[in-house]
Amino acid sequence: MAQVKNNYQFEDMLQKHNLKKTAPRLRVLSMMYSKNTATSQPDLESVMNDIDRVTLYRILNVFEEKGIIHKVFDLNGTANYAVCHSDCQENHHHDEHLHFNCTACKNVYCINELNMPKLNLPQGFEAQAFTLYASGICPKCHKKEQTKIN
Repeated sequence: MAQVKNNYQFEDMLQKHNLKKTAPRLRVLSMMYSKNTATSQPDLESVMNDIDRVTLYRILNVFEEKGIIHKVFDLNGTANYAVCHSDCQENHHHDEHLHFNCTACKNVYCINELNMPKLNLPQGFEAQAFTLYASGICPKCHKKEQTKIN
């Protein structure tokens, strides 16, 4: 289920990250927190047609830099964005979780409930982040398929 926050919480979030409280930034945060899937810039553009493409790109870029959102790629290689955990910081994300790509609806889900394996890298390697992907059918699409069969 998507987390719902009010504008005051979004304003506090922007202030915490030393960002100006602009209407476009607040709208992007509101939209992203209302979804339970990652979303792409083109998807955001389609519902936020009063925010121009360059402004939206800059907002997404600065939100990613500040640790508010993280980037995840779908099966087509398109960048999607999802809300970060509260412990993410500027240029240091802690979003090591499974990214599930549904092959039916094409949505990308962040699965936070799984325990991620510890990386045992060879000597001299230091992981700063990692991404784990899985693809298949999400519960919503699975239910639709079961309804068709019955």
